[in-house]
Amino acid sequence: MQKPSDNPQLFPTSGNPLPDNARAGYFAGEDGTRLRYGLFAATGRPARGTFVVLPGRNEPIEKYFETVEDLQATGFGAAVMDLRGQGGSDRPLRDRQRGHVDSFTDYVSDLDRFLDEVVLADCRPPYYLLGHSTGGLVALMAAPLIASRIERMVLSAPLIEFDGRRFSMRNMERLAGLLHVIGLGSSYFGSGRRVHGGPPFQGNALTSDEARYARNQRIYDEAPQISMSGPTATWMRAACLAARAVADPDFMATITVPVLMVAAGADTVVSTPAIERYAIRLRSGSSITVDGARHELLQERDVYREQFLAALLAFAGSR
Repeated sequence: MQKPSDNPQLFPTSGNPLPDNARAGYFAGEDGTRLRYGLFAATGRPARGTFVVLPGRNEPIEKYFETVEDLQATGFGAAVMDLRGQGGSDRPLRDRQRGHVDSFTDYVSDLDRFLDEVVLADCRPPYYLLGHSTGGLVALMAAPLIASRIERMVLSAPLIEFDGRRFSMRNMERLAGLLHVIGLGSSYFGSGRRVHGGPPFQGNALTSDEARYARNQRIYDEAPQISMSGPTATWMRAACLAARAVADPDFMATITVPVLMVAAGADTVVSTPAIERYAIRLRSGSSITVDGARHELLQERDVYREQFLAALLAFAGSR
């Protein structure tokens, strides 16, 4: 297993300064995996509690510095963790660039420990959860377990289903499962190793904001130790299994935490209609769609991003 440095650093880069009141640390997963986190106390008043932030796949803590500052200014602290296998957390494969996890239940266990050992001990209540894409799927999986600790959840373009315009979810699960079974689970599934500078802005599926896109690519170029490339077949299999599990009606009936899902109208990574259908079926779920926005709502142009932030603050303030 590839371990990060003994120093749990956060890495400011060009155009992406370190927020105020920042400190970093590690905590251990149930299997001993070392996981990096960042805590950011509020700068605005009155103090309103803490948002626990679950990034998406291949998103280190640093990618959320701007969002952290937005939360801080409105009186919220933030507690952000690197998912296992990415950012500054331990990585299970010799090749650190391969995004790999055996099961999303590991992510759920890590979140449970993060709440108990770090957030409840060091952060101001009440506690809310903000999850993006993969982080949104993890939040849904964990919802029955964390209901007594989390007041509300806001999920940005959560991975309920992949977009499916090229491959159906079922076919992706079958192919990834086959590669896993025949011993090729650690091979790249789709896109492989990232090159310096990343893919061009033109035609990207993540954001229409060229400046934020360039800033995020610089994070990976200037701090390569927290960068990552494409997912493995086993990761993709685990994601498909997790999405199928949370869609089970019996499981959905156990989700009692109020959930706001914010979908991106121009998303080609995950399915916006699937998000909208899922929210309707939840006991305490609701959804809004930001028309025209691409997948990474918090990395989008202000015209889209501000709609998301307004919805988040209104939802958190209506408890």
